[in-house]
Amino acid sequence: MNSLLYLVAVILVIGWILGFFVYSVGGLIHILLVLALVSIILRLIRGR
Repeated sequence: MNSLLYLVAVILVIGWILGFFVYSVGGLIHILLVLALVSIILRLIRGR
């Protein structure tokens, strides 16, 4: 489960970075960033 959570976080961060270059998605990119950060924080809190 931890590796799946980490994978989701990485995908969301990549989507957020790509969104800055596209500029067509708008606020969704920032939501992706927040979700990615929450996923990473949850992974760190729950352990390795």
